Amino acid sequence: MKRIYWALRRATCRPCGIGLGTVGLALWLGSSPASRAADSLLWRTNDNQVTADIRSTTLPKVLQKVAASTGWEVFLEPGITRTVSAKFSNLAPGEALRLLLGDLNFALLPDQGNKPRLFVFRTTMQHATELVRAEKPGQSKLIPNELIVRLKPGAKIDELARQLGAKVLGRMTNSNAYLLEFQDAATANTAREQLGANPDVAAIDNNYFIERPPQPGDVAATSVPPVQLKLNPPPSNGRVIVGLVDTAVQPLGGGLDSFLLKPISVAGPSQLDPTEPSHGTSMAETILRSVQDITKGASSVQILPVDVYGPNPETTTFDVANGIAQAVNNGATIVNLSLGSDSDSPFLHSVIQDASAQKIVMIGAAGNTPVTSPTFPAAYSEVMAVTAVDQGQIAPYANRGSFVSLGAPGTSVVYYDNQPYYVVGTSAAAAFTTGMAAGYMDSTHNGADKTQAFIRENFGLKPATGP
Repeated sequence: MKRIYWALRRATCRPCGIGLGTVGLALWLGSSPASRAADSLLWRTNDNQVTADIRSTTLPKVLQKVAASTGWEVFLEPGITRTVSAKFSNLAPGEALRLLLGDLNFALLPDQGNKPRLFVFRTTMQHATELVRAEKPGQSKLIPNELIVRLKPGAKIDELARQLGAKVLGRMTNSNAYLLEFQDAATANTAREQLGANPDVAAIDNNYFIERPPQPGDVAATSVPPVQLKLNPPPSNGRVIVGLVDTAVQPLGGGLDSFLLKPISVAGPSQLDPTEPSHGTSMAETILRSVQDITKGASSVQILPVDVYGPNPETTTFDVANGIAQAVNNGATIVNLSLGSDSDSPFLHSVIQDASAQKIVMIGAAGNTPVTSPTFPAAYSEVMAVTAVDQGQIAPYANRGSFVSLGAPGTSVVYYDNQPYYVVGTSAAAAFTTGMAAGYMDSTHNGADKTQAFIRENFGLKPATGP
């Protein structure tokens, strides 16, 4: 079979026409805690379109994400250093690579039966010999020098923190749980030993970062109309409230703001770009579109936005746990968790168990990596884990682990400032399912058990759909 050689230079680049399979994988690039927002790269290989909003990220980091989203083997000429800064929407892969790589040369060699190979170089393709390994999204990110401490009833934290030389960064007083910061690793390790021997301490856990989910992408045109939903007067008893634990939610417009309750933030004031919808905004509208579908256009369901990111590019397992507790304490009957990582936090799990014991329906996103490893908090048994389904099968980009029992559409169209945007991923699938659960609970006045049974009956994965 004749090898196809396809080379693109900055001056002669043309949009790539190569078939890239049927994967559309949303990935986000990590950034420092001081960054205004997480850099994002959305590589929709099913449509041969790429969207990026990268303010300042190293070239290897970008190439790691390209490799993860495309399945290509990526090779870089050693010694090349470059900071990538680019913003564009819905470009063909070749044009996207040209903007991402700037004055560097690149070539893609698709071989029959093998993975396509992308070479990035300044001199010649033969010098691109350094393999850039694909980075797995959602990797565990331990926060150094921090411990989550849960005390037994009656015990107090402030004097204990003083004795340990710790600063109290966060408080969940209803759970008697606290986030402590230490000056260095040695002090934290010593404090862990002392806390383990303290009879007033119920549990100790690490704190982990959870990255901010990707932003929606804009759409030139769509046949999907805006949500048309009327708010019925909420009843005095039996209200259905969805706790949306996510980024901050902006005004929705179109008469939908009446469905939003007063927001809560556990991570400080948010700093959202007013020109585009946040992830939380897109999840809120996805939930309401789903409510519209099941209730035929009128409902008393309301959404309680709980911002666990604030101005930060990442949240933490402590803040997510605090967000869940705040949602439950303020009347949430369903909690949507369109976020996650592979960090298994016993403390977060304990908060979820407490909520489940109060008959709170919890729905989580399974993760946008086509693997079987667990994504938390969706993988906890108390959470209904939802993956994305496309034409009756698990979407190629979506997790299909044994913890996943539900599947729902992974694409949603939302409107912001009269402009349509698309959302792709298990985040949207979870929000769709949450809206169905809320609409069913509101329409039937059934509780958590019957609502969960309804969701499993209608969105449960068939054995043939699994791995």
